[in-house]
Amino acid sequence: MKTVRLTAAQAMVRYLSKQQNEDGVPFFGGCWAIFGHGNVAGMGEALHGIGDDFPTWRGHNEQGMAHAAIAYAKASNRKRAMTVTTSIGPGATNMVTAAALAHVNRLPVLFVPGDVFANRAPDPVLQQVEDFGDGTISANDCFKPVSRYFDRIMRAEQLLTALPRAMATLTDPADCGPVTLAFCQDVQAEAFDWPESFFETKIWKTKRPRADLDQLDAAVAAIRAAKQPMIIAGGGVHYAGACDALAEFAHRHNIPVGETQAGKSSMPWDDDLNLGSIGVTGASSANAIAENADLIIAVGTRLQDFTTGSWALFKHPDRRILSINVASYDAAKHNAIAVTGDAKITLAEIGNMLGDYRAPAIDAGLKSDWIAAVDKVTASPTGNALPTDAQVIGAVQRSVDDDAIVVCAAGGLPGELHKLWKAAKPNGYHVEYGFSCMGYEIAGGLGVKMAQPDREVVVMVGDGSYMMMNSELATSVMLGHKIITVILDNRGYGCINRLQMATGGESFNNLLDTARHVVPSAIDFTAHAGSMGAIAEKVSSISELEAAMERARKADRSYAIVIDTDPLPSTDAGGHWWDVAVPEVSVRSTVNEARKNYEAALKQQRPGD
Repeated sequence: MKTVRLTAAQAMVRYLSKQQNEDGVPFFGGCWAIFGHGNVAGMGEALHGIGDDFPTWRGHNEQGMAHAAIAYAKASNRKRAMTVTTSIGPGATNMVTAAALAHVNRLPVLFVPGDVFANRAPDPVLQQVEDFGDGTISANDCFKPVSRYFDRIMRAEQLLTALPRAMATLTDPADCGPVTLAFCQDVQAEAFDWPESFFETKIWKTKRPRADLDQLDAAVAAIRAAKQPMIIAGGGVHYAGACDALAEFAHRHNIPVGETQAGKSSMPWDDDLNLGSIGVTGASSANAIAENADLIIAVGTRLQDFTTGSWALFKHPDRRILSINVASYDAAKHNAIAVTGDAKITLAEIGNMLGDYRAPAIDAGLKSDWIAAVDKVTASPTGNALPTDAQVIGAVQRSVDDDAIVVCAAGGLPGELHKLWKAAKPNGYHVEYGFSCMGYEIAGGLGVKMAQPDREVVVMVGDGSYMMMNSELATSVMLGHKIITVILDNRGYGCINRLQMATGGESFNNLLDTARHVVPSAIDFTAHAGSMGAIAEKVSSISELEAAMERARKADRSYAIVIDTDPLPSTDAGGHWWDVAVPEVSVRSTVNEARKNYEAALKQQRPGD
């Protein structure tokens, strides 16, 4: 057996550089890295040595780097991913939030945080967490509950099994999610005689498991028996490459479609059978069909309650759920008729078994009325009042072409975008609302641009999220990956302020002006974005925003546009109730009244299936 002598870190990066997807493209788009004493000598030297065969990208914040890597995977429909390496201690734990985000959203990313010395000779080393009752614990144990696969590399040869296990997880359609390989820093530098065969090119083909025939029969019987079926398209439609299959199935059998946050852009917005977004932030057209549907065909969605209204929206007394999902865990939710299989193949097989079956026609007015409502709230305002989020969305929409990708996460903007953004092409809508993580937006936009360099990427972010994390705007300039960032300044956390008031509370500690302060906050976002190398300007109206968008699209580097907005309005049309607990006891009448309304609404929520 031929061998080659390499350090463990060199072996890791060489192995990773040889992994390809079924298109013959490297599975990894490189490695994000911030170096510290836990990885600079081992991983740092290895990454330098391999050069462009496994490119290294430098960020400004560990969580931001991880968000960029996750967005890259999502924008690549999980066919590609990235690695992120950090030192031990705070560098590693800064990534835990991102690991949770990837875990919730079923997205692949490989975390390689440095770890303590396996030989324990210098314990406690700088930044080492010491557990008084367990000598095997390190800060990286925080990753265990938010990793699909976790391993601690304490001997070089452990990579011979750990790396293939990591790849199997990252490429598995059901188990896909974050992998953490905590890499002891002394082991990174240790040499080993590796079999050369370990570094042969490996192609990972997309797995497309077929559903059980009995499950398919049950699905067909349920659809044939339904009087008002409806499809809910989730993110799994994108990841399975099933957008065309979904459209063909829906039109062949005349079944209307609603889209989750992750599933939005599965079908063009102007398709007659695409009734828009579903759930708490849903369109009135899709939600009206969902309330009366006796069969919900959930395709590639984990049926999160907020994004689908799954516990209260589906009100038909005979309502059943048919769940098509590659993950048996998700397919079984809500006591569904579970069909465990690849969305693309399963839709085709069920469609063929249904033959010429067609569902009853739906009211075409539902869709046209909804689009009219969207056009009304997104139109340019008259007068001098501060613009709403909806009006800003309308201006951005009018300023870009159908290839554009809008990026957002958390707060009020995702709810408005879910309702109002007209996504024309697959992956044109990239919103992280599974973990609803403030600070994802700009780093995510960078990752999207790296995955889709030929498409315009527009990041829409509130001032609150911008302040959470903005440093990767400088990285986008440094790397030459241009993004357009629209910063909506409503002076605080406008979305949660509205929720606070809707549950009977006073505006308190959410808007900057109602938070405790000695000096009123006055953040110059234009100067801040400009200091990071972006071209930046502030506009005072929707018409000025549209003109600025035109300049931004022509610019040669990342561009930031700031606009003041009203924190109180949100789109009244559409939407649905969701469960936010209201205090049972309060001295305030507004809270007591909100509690009464809450208890009444709870009676409409199913306790279980």
